[in-house]
Amino acid sequence: MNAADLGLPVDVPSTALFTDQYELTMLQAALRAGTADRRSVFEVFTRRLPEGRRYGVLAGVGRVLDAVENFRFDPAVLGFLREREIVDEPTLEWLAGYRFSGDIWGYPEGEVYFPGSPVLRVEGSFAECVLLETVILSILNHDSAIAAAASRMSAAAGGRRLIEMGARRTHELAAVASSRAAYVGGFDSTSDLAAGFRYGIPTVGTSAHAFTLLHDSERDAFRAQVDSLGRGTTLLVDTYDVAEAVRTAVEVAGPELGAVRIDSGDLLLVAHRVRAQLDELGARDTKIVVTSDLDEYAIASLAAAPVDAYGVGTQLVTGSGHPTCSMVYKLVARAASADPKAPLVPVAKKSLGGKASVGGRKWAARRRDADGVAAAEVIGTGPVPDALAADQLLVELVKGGEVVAREPLETARARHITARAGLPMSAIQLSRGEPVLPTEYI
Repeated sequence: MNAADLGLPVDVPSTALFTDQYELTMLQAALRAGTADRRSVFEVFTRRLPEGRRYGVLAGVGRVLDAVENFRFDPAVLGFLREREIVDEPTLEWLAGYRFSGDIWGYPEGEVYFPGSPVLRVEGSFAECVLLETVILSILNHDSAIAAAASRMSAAAGGRRLIEMGARRTHELAAVASSRAAYVGGFDSTSDLAAGFRYGIPTVGTSAHAFTLLHDSERDAFRAQVDSLGRGTTLLVDTYDVAEAVRTAVEVAGPELGAVRIDSGDLLLVAHRVRAQLDELGARDTKIVVTSDLDEYAIASLAAAPVDAYGVGTQLVTGSGHPTCSMVYKLVARAASADPKAPLVPVAKKSLGGKASVGGRKWAARRRDADGVAAAEVIGTGPVPDALAADQLLVELVKGGEVVAREPLETARARHITARAGLPMSAIQLSRGEPVLPTEYI
């Protein structure tokens, strides 16, 4: 199930004001100069990965498609622009009829990327493409950062289940987007009901310490929870004394107790002690869930612990130290005139300090070695070599203004697992290093 299946709107009636003012002032000046209708190609890419990251994960593509569809200047929005005198009347008249009618190509959601990868290519008139810059970057920079952190945590977890539980650590709307991105990156469920409702992500949750503190005894709290939720529930055992709580939990729920959750202390040591105690009490099938400010390094450090699932909050929704991917949206080609038949001319920014860009409408492919393992990210502007034709990465997302590539979130999630598995094994190392694939321009 996905948002399109549910018929749900985006979080606001229009995404048109999710933009920077200079997008509209550029539009006004281009309309006046007669250059607004020049056919143009914009590309989204990053010049570098966050420090220490070996690969990036593209997430938010589905949300970008929603945002483009809902980029409309309704009367209220136009009234705001008129009242503030942001743009002139001719520009307001143009905006009133705005509908993106161009084409968008990009890496499919869940795919990995590297420096220079043209993860999104937006084509159409300058006027209609330039307006989408901010909202596209806002979505892709945020969601891809979360997905990259989730992917690293998923790799570190080694198949153990991961629960996203960061809603209380970020903006309420960002929390929903974070849950979605984390699911793409390999998480299994979320505590956020809005994310479950909107995107069909499995939801989980039982109780917090407040529930135990509410009752006259820990036993009373456990009994109330088991009576309500059944023996398969998860009981939180670190409110007071962990060993006593585990004993009480098994006495109340029996060996059918679903799981216990540990939220504090030396998780490695406590998990071993709890596992031994559960086994001694006959609760051999009872799972152990750990939480408490986990990140990919903490998860990796618990690889030898008898842990069955991890709950991650703060570090996940903040990108585990890298809350953005530094993606940019650059004009790489434009026509010499407004004539639809005018050829595209490559354009590029020349700048000191590593901010130069490469001109030309690009394709991308992933070259693989004899064993099928990815060896390089190859990017070009001319004909695609026959040897790479079957390994091209960009797919058509929007054609003539119509979305043509919506897909279930499960598809993006499965794609990411496959893409990550196709990288060299060093990709999932947590030690700092360069991107696991070189980027080659031809």
